[in-house]
Amino acid sequence: MNSMMPIENTTFVRPPAFYISGLNNMSHAKYYYVFLCFVYAVTVLGNSFIIGTIYLARTLHTAKYIAVFNLAFTDLCGSSAIIPKYANMFLSENQYIPYEDCLASMFFVFVFMTMQSFTLLALCFDRVIAICFPLRYHAIVTKNTMTLIIGVMWLVSVFLVSVRIALITRLSICGSTTVNSYFCDHGPVYRLACNDNSPNHMMSYVNISVVFCFPLLLIALSYVCIGVALSKISLGADRIKAMKTCTSHLLLVAMYYLPIISIYITAHTTDINPNTRIINSVLTQTIPPMLNPIIYTLKTEEVLQSIKVLYKRVKVNFAMENNVKIITKN
Repeated sequence: MNSMMPIENTTFVRPPAFYISGLNNMSHAKYYYVFLCFVYAVTVLGNSFIIGTIYLARTLHTAKYIAVFNLAFTDLCGSSAIIPKYANMFLSENQYIPYEDCLASMFFVFVFMTMQSFTLLALCFDRVIAICFPLRYHAIVTKNTMTLIIGVMWLVSVFLVSVRIALITRLSICGSTTVNSYFCDHGPVYRLACNDNSPNHMMSYVNISVVFCFPLLLIALSYVCIGVALSKISLGADRIKAMKTCTSHLLLVAMYYLPIISIYITAHTTDINPNTRIINSVLTQTIPPMLNPIIYTLKTEEVLQSIKVLYKRVKVNFAMENNVKIITKN
């Protein structure tokens, strides 16, 4: 933490641009950024497909799929906020980003990252009510309730990230402007300050607690409750059926939180190569959004059935259009 001197005794300096260091002295680094472009393409196709399926299939217009729709939307926007801009910067070897663009990028990256965590908590709420209180599920988990929950989560996310960005603007960057990360990351940016950055340091811990630790703790407690409820189901077939409804969510939770936990533990226990840290961090932020729609498509029976119905509908419409064209020509 940097607290060299009070801000009133220093000349306030706001740099015109930051230099994003990215991967240093790594051979074939461009292939890595090309790989990220491929990841982004799959992410866009997969999440757009899920969003389109939920929008078109009336059977998916339920409270649960409001949260799934929001997860796909935040995955799509989160990847769009980080991959195209920074991959283009590194591939074109123009790694300078204007000060205002850096803060704007930081805002969007962290808002969508925060919403990804919160949306997993909203999906957990759906599962715990469905299994622990099945008879009251439709009375508790309504579309209005889920919309309200998601709306509050968006407000909290925007507020938390806005406070972090506002605290960055009070910093004086009078030394190095090199950000030791692959994007305008909060920690590497505020550590460049010459004046007191303790509020930024404190806010980073608040963010970790509210955005990652608190949702993960609630999810863990929820699955303890789900485990207890499942143990009370006498029929094994019913127990397995109920467990299957949780598999997609559990996979999403594991893919999102486990890499983040491993990065934090590794960073505080061992000295790892900066390039290794950057690669692990960027994969943590980009791979789950790519895999989430695949998991929901393959692991959720409702989505699979809706896709089949939509496919049949498109096939019938296409056949009818062809018949109309043939009749018109005759």
